[in-house]
Amino acid sequence: QVQLVESGGGLVQPGGSLKLGCAASGSIASVGVMGWYRQAPGKQRELVAIITSGASTQYADPVKGRFTLSRDNAKNTVYLQMNSLKPEDTAVYYCNANVRLTSRIYEYIPYWGQGTQVTVSS
Repeated sequence: QVQLVESGGGLVQPGGSLKLGCAASGSIASVGVMGWYRQAPGKQRELVAIITSGASTQYADPVKGRFTLSRDNAKNTVYLQMNSLKPEDTAVYYCNANVRLTSRIYEYIPYWGQGTQVTVSS
């Protein structure tokens, strides 16, 4: 009923930048909190950053000051601008959106994207 389509991953050198995008589509009444999580090989999935529909943001300590999260409510899209990338940022990045469906407007349901690989290496 809801699809999250991610874009923008790839290979970048240390110190470089990438911008990830994630668009939600389907039977959507409204979208609440959106965000990005990441999972490095051998590690658990961890929060990167989240943003409310009112544009309040929260960042994990390792990315504060380097990553910026924004959203376009009209397009149900969230963007993650990643600057000053480090090798330790290498991971699969997953988009998350909490959605109220047109058929179930009294609850938010979490949806996940398929993941996009970000590799920081020289």
